[in-house]
Amino acid sequence: MMRRITALYTLLLMALLFVALVIINNQLLDSVRLDLTESKVYTLSEGSHQVIDNIDEPVILHFFFSEDATKGMTQLRNYASRVESLLREYEKAAEGKIRLNIIDPEPFSEEEDAATQFGLTGATLSGAKDTVYFGLAATNMLDDQHTVHFFDPQKEPFLEYELTKLLHQLSDAQKPVVALVTDLPVAGGQNPMSARYERSMVFYEQLTQLFDVRRVPASADSLPDNTDVVMLAHPKQMSETLKYAVDQFAMNRGRVIAFADPHYESDMLAMMGSSEPNSSDTSLLQAWGIDVASDKVLLDGVLGLEIRPGQGQVVSHPGFVGLGREQMNAEDVITANLESVNMASAGTLSLLPSSTLDITPLLQSSAQGYLYETSEYIAQAGSGALKRGLTGSPQTYTLAGHVTGTTISAFSQPPPGTSASDFKATTDHLNVLVVADADMLADRFWVQQSPFFGDVVYTPFANNGDFISNATENLAGGNALISIRSRGQSSRPFVRVEALQDDAQTRFTEHEQKLQDELARTEAKLAQLNSQQGQGAAVVLTDEQQRTIDQFIEKRVTVRKQLREVRYELDRDIDRLGNWVKFINIALAPLVLIFLLFLLARALRLRPGKAYTKG
Repeated sequence: MMRRITALYTLLLMALLFVALVIINNQLLDSVRLDLTESKVYTLSEGSHQVIDNIDEPVILHFFFSEDATKGMTQLRNYASRVESLLREYEKAAEGKIRLNIIDPEPFSEEEDAATQFGLTGATLSGAKDTVYFGLAATNMLDDQHTVHFFDPQKEPFLEYELTKLLHQLSDAQKPVVALVTDLPVAGGQNPMSARYERSMVFYEQLTQLFDVRRVPASADSLPDNTDVVMLAHPKQMSETLKYAVDQFAMNRGRVIAFADPHYESDMLAMMGSSEPNSSDTSLLQAWGIDVASDKVLLDGVLGLEIRPGQGQVVSHPGFVGLGREQMNAEDVITANLESVNMASAGTLSLLPSSTLDITPLLQSSAQGYLYETSEYIAQAGSGALKRGLTGSPQTYTLAGHVTGTTISAFSQPPPGTSASDFKATTDHLNVLVVADADMLADRFWVQQSPFFGDVVYTPFANNGDFISNATENLAGGNALISIRSRGQSSRPFVRVEALQDDAQTRFTEHEQKLQDELARTEAKLAQLNSQQGQGAAVVLTDEQQRTIDQFIEKRVTVRKQLREVRYELDRDIDRLGNWVKFINIALAPLVLIFLLFLLARALRLRPGKAYTKG
């Protein structure tokens, strides 16, 4: 009787303990997180926290995901859980400034109408019976709105960057101010050579749609007020006062993009009758510790673009290079999703030996890169002559990179007429993105013109414009947005299983091939004997021939059996590993818990005994 009462009390206490632990977990430990993933994919970075802290107006995140329409689509649903989990992290970190609204837009529902009104993309996926919505709409109290039309699983490493950028855009309604320091005809105008009016350059049109772009001639004295990003687009000779303004902008944690070219060959007017290189002013970069080779251009023996010189045949031009995904930094948000970037007579980028800066390459040449004298490049008009310059020891060169770190001002003291109190001699946070080419800005290297009902339509055949927009957008987002790096994938590949498959495939492929050959020979011989047998009643097989046929039939059965065994061996190790994984997932945790409870029970049982012994 006492044992029953004790057991009843024990069960009652365990139930109370379970309820108490659930309440404690929900009320006190709800904010506690332990992210055990290798890349901390479920943890917000410091840059995201800074952006959240700067939110003034409450933000509502409307997360749309079609639950029913995606049943059976495991990969997409896992990614949706990943997105939702990260959004909840934003909501928790914002402490009331962000409210998350999870919506399942079923067909013909008001929720689906809302998704359409927000401009989300309804996708018709293979295997889905209805339209799938998987996007995000973010709004604030000022009726500003930004959307992620559809979350692409291929862009998972940059998911946090995408979401934080969206919040940053909502928290700062004003377009970032970009000071474009250049004398190039980016805004179009009358061509002095042909007297015809030319349209603005396409990269400039794209930038003006995204940013408040203010052109600054190289002869100007200062930068516009409230400049967020300075873009140096092949300035040839900047005035000293403008140089000083750019230098101090960089020293005060300003962000600079520099297109510095050893030879800008797209400016036909500047090149008329000139045999001198049309090079950019790189004095500021040099003073900061960044070297852009001005006397040499890059020739690449692999990446040369095809051109048609005059009426001749199509040939590869080693000075016009087309960079593919292999030449781009897949870990940086600026270049991660680009397919190709074209350059011409590009220079190379490196740090001076005395520099204390760090560089992250964004664009690089192939391993067949050569440096060629700029003056000789200008003299060699044909690509055939340039190919003779592919001599020496080839190597990979950096063509564009993100330079950060500690450096000193290009000026030892402020110029006359400027305030000495505002002068900053050093910085620990230089932030400069350098591209050793300016021809990539020219339309002819990345867009194709075609007439369309009396107008001109531009179709890009390379991602030069995307590169420029991404770089500007990244730097304009501030240091908080820049600091966010790519994360790993939440779904990890089965590396161990893949290794087992490769090993098994290597061990058994040769054996399997021998058996397959033997089987083919056996079946060919059988077919030959059977055809002889079936040519007519006049053909009578001897006992020996019949035994031969029987032997081949038996051999065929044996070979097929061996083949089945070989294929079974291929999967045996994988099945064994799978069984272990199932055991760990299903049985190991309960066994460990039982063992711990057993130790606890033993400890509780022994304690009274010791006390009794001492007494």
